[in-house]
Amino acid sequence: MKNITDRHQLILQKLKEDGQVNIQELSDLMEVSGVTIRKDLKLLEDKNLLFRTRGGGSITNPYAIERPINEKEFIRSDEKQKIAKAALELIGQNDSIIIGSGTTVFQLARCLQPTKHVTVITPAVKVTLELCNRPNVEVLQLGGLIRPNSSSVAGAYAENLLASISCGMLFLGVDGIDLEFGFSIANLTETSLNQKMVEAAQVIVVLADSSKFGRRGLGRVCSLEQVQYIVTDSGVQASTVEKLEERGIKVIIAK
Repeated sequence: MKNITDRHQLILQKLKEDGQVNIQELSDLMEVSGVTIRKDLKLLEDKNLLFRTRGGGSITNPYAIERPINEKEFIRSDEKQKIAKAALELIGQNDSIIIGSGTTVFQLARCLQPTKHVTVITPAVKVTLELCNRPNVEVLQLGGLIRPNSSSVAGAYAENLLASISCGMLFLGVDGIDLEFGFSIANLTETSLNQKMVEAAQVIVVLADSSKFGRRGLGRVCSLEQVQYIVTDSGVQASTVEKLEERGIKVIIAK
C-alpha cells in the first residue's frame, strides 16, 4: 500500500480504533520504510489530525498542559466525582492520609466523612478549607508560597515538614500516566513537593481520569513501581489496564 492517500486513510482508521499508532507496525503493515511513515505522520500532524509521539502518533495530545484549577474543575467533573467515591473505600483503617493538589483529589476531600479520627496532610488550600471544620478530621496544612494556578503550596518549607512525616496513604493527582515515563505533572515547581509526598506515604493511590493516560507532564513525580493503586474511569483502554497490572498496580475502575 504505497499510495499516500491510502496510507493516510489507514493511519487515521487505526488511530480511531486504537487511539495510537506505531511507526514500526505501520511500516510492516504497509510495506514502506519508517522514513515514509514519519513523513506521513508529520503531514497528518500539520493538518491537526494527530499528535506525533516517540515512535508513533496519538489521537490525543501526549503532553499535559497546565490549566488553572478553576478551569480544570469543570472538565470531566462526573468522572472525577465517581473516582473520588471509589477511592474513599481504600482509606480503611488509616488514621493519617495525604491529599495532594488537583481537582480529582479535591473531590475526595468533599466526599470524606470519617466516623473516626483522621489526620489529613495537604498542600492544597482548597482541601484545607473544605475539611477544616469537618467532624473527626484534623488538618495539617503544609506551608509555603501559594501558587495561584493550583491554589497549592510549593517549596522548601513544605518539603522540610514532609521529611519528618510518615503517613499511611497518599492520594495523588497527576497530569500524565505513561508506561515508560511514569506519573508526571505539568508544573515543574510542584514536582519536588509531590516527590516528597510519595516518600512520606506507605501506600500511593493515584486518582486520574482516563484522559491522563498516554500523556507526559513536564515533571516526573514517580515511577510505576512506586504506586500501588490507580483509580480511574471506564474510558481507560483494557490493554493499558492489563499492562499496568502486570507491573504490580491494582487498577480500580470507578462506576
